[in-house]
Amino acid sequence: MSVKVALAQINVTVGDLAGNASKIIEYGRRAHAQGARLLLTPELSLCGYPPEDLLLRPAFMEACAASLRLIAEELAACEGLHVVVGHPHQMDDGGDLRSKSLSVPRRFNAASVLAGGQVLRTYCKRELPNYQVFDERRYFISGRDAGQGAVVFEIDGLRFGLTICEDAWFEEPARAARAAGAQVLCVLNASPFHLGKVAEREERMAQRARDVGLPLLYAHLVGGQDEVVFDGASFALDAQGRVVARAPMFEEDLTLIELGADACPRGQVMPLPELEAQCWAALVTGVRDYIGKNGFPGAIIGLSGGIDSALVLAVAVDALGADRVRTVMMPSPYTADISWIDARDMAERLGVRYDEKSITPMFEAFTQSLAGEFAGLPLDATEENIQARVRGTLLMALSNKFGSIVLTTGNKSEMATGYCTLYGDMAGGFAVIKDVAKTLVFRLARWKNEQPTRRADGTLGPVIPERIITRPPSAELRPDQKDQDSLPPYEVLDAILARYMEEDQSIAEIVAAGFAAADVERVTRLIKINEYKRRQAPIGIRITHRAFGRDWRYPITSKFRA
Repeated sequence: MSVKVALAQINVTVGDLAGNASKIIEYGRRAHAQGARLLLTPELSLCGYPPEDLLLRPAFMEACAASLRLIAEELAACEGLHVVVGHPHQMDDGGDLRSKSLSVPRRFNAASVLAGGQVLRTYCKRELPNYQVFDERRYFISGRDAGQGAVVFEIDGLRFGLTICEDAWFEEPARAARAAGAQVLCVLNASPFHLGKVAEREERMAQRARDVGLPLLYAHLVGGQDEVVFDGASFALDAQGRVVARAPMFEEDLTLIELGADACPRGQVMPLPELEAQCWAALVTGVRDYIGKNGFPGAIIGLSGGIDSALVLAVAVDALGADRVRTVMMPSPYTADISWIDARDMAERLGVRYDEKSITPMFEAFTQSLAGEFAGLPLDATEENIQARVRGTLLMALSNKFGSIVLTTGNKSEMATGYCTLYGDMAGGFAVIKDVAKTLVFRLARWKNEQPTRRADGTLGPVIPERIITRPPSAELRPDQKDQDSLPPYEVLDAILARYMEEDQSIAEIVAAGFAAADVERVTRLIKINEYKRRQAPIGIRITHRAFGRDWRYPITSKFRA
């Protein structure tokens, strides 16, 4: 006899217990109507991931427990259906319980099996990640430390063992489930996206399946939550670790899998998009969900005629639609004619609102006001930054008046080296390409232009004017300024940045790899001395395995230089 299993690849919102519960109930009913006997939801699907310090509030934990009971009751009519729900769990319904022997909360990252209107079993996660963006030991204790063993349940003679995310990256939890009689391993997940993560994830799970000799079902979140994005791509592996089913990336899906009498899963395998397509979808998802889940009516972008703001505009339109995106071009005395020509051209191609507001009168007012203080001193970055701050003030004023959020346009290379202005181009609410290095910015712009995109006039064609991609990047804050006047070539800068910031290589190791010592010293020095700026920057979408944000916690005041 075969058993049909459904994977609920859903987009939930942290703290929206009613909305999340409603979605789980909807997917449960859909799965039951299609003959599924088991529905797996992702890790902490009831409350969203990561709930962070909401977990410290007794009222939140009590509401989670009540919502779990509601789901069980609402799905009681789905006869024969078992639903596994990820949720935070306490040993009883009390408040902020603390162990008498340990000064830590007795909270667990858990998964409960619901059937017949009841909570049948609850499994508590054993391996708690505390690296990169993860901070689970702040909130949870291990099920192992609480003396809990494996949880295995049976449906139509087939026995399923539960694990949660990090558990499956280690041998012991899966082996414990097999020892308890599991014939199929179920893994609930909230695994944040970064470039290359999908292949890494599938390979590690394949190792786990081969290690225990069991097929593996992997239910994964999709959607954006602040700076992290979840890519979906839920999957099933046979006992040899081969992918036999895969859901699409970056969209909600109810994936049906047939488990035969031999417990071997079968389903449809969706292909994985190319790397640029994955990155683009991650950025679009991050913008759409940050703006949508937080209730902003739309977005405002300072359009410069350069490639960074062009890329952010293209992402924003894909995420929100042209009618919810407004652009403002703010030329200064140093803005080239081709900049506003290209900015206007792109806005017309995409059909977004476009306005031009010269900052020259305001810039002159500032410089005149400061003329006495600056008398006899040469022009320098001070005057450049005044221009950027005038632009930031204008954009934030429009945001305040009309409610739309300002999307900043700084890339990872600029954020790393401080090639950005506090309260200027850093002013805004969400940094779309904060984790996108400049070399990747160019790759994504070219990739986007190769896609068949319908423009505002109804034609198909590139949305980014070619000159924006090919002209040398410039902040246009002084005559004939080019980025490479102040920075090493971006190919060099980004390679050093990746080695130093993402891979934790030392200065000596990077020089030994063939980079000029002067370039390495310069780039790494800029990274260190600009930490104070990044600490004041808006959050942005994480697309690499190490971004400036949750997984970069360096001191501002530090004398360490290696």
